[in-house]
Amino acid sequence: MAKQSALKQTAMKREASGPRAAARNARGAAAAPALDRLIHERLRLGIVSALAANESLTFNDLKGLVNTTDGNLSVHARKLEDAGYVTCSKSFDGRLPKTEYQLTTAGRRALENYLNHMETLIQQMRNT
Repeated sequence: MAKQSALKQTAMKREASGPRAAARNARGAAAAPALDRLIHERLRLGIVSALAANESLTFNDLKGLVNTTDGNLSVHARKLEDAGYVTCSKSFDGRLPKTEYQLTTAGRRALENYLNHMETLIQQMRNT
């Protein structure tokens, strides 16, 4: 039984790495370029979309719009900030800290590219 399983796994590996698999991968890669995984994640897409529709948003406003927790918003906003898609400015309103986010030019461009990619995929599916 174990020998059969090992033979089956070997055959599957051979099929997955053979010339036919390479041709399939080449066709798939040409047909569908990679999505921007940074924006594709649901919460980060929500953050970028909300910022695209507003000049800037405070942390609490953004948290309410995307319906998430403080920790989740902080982590995902930081990833977008590290990529240069959003900027974060911290200040005080009286004695209260105020954090504001804005979409950068690179972030707007990345969102437009992402939306164009998704529209192309949708159109391709409708044409098949």
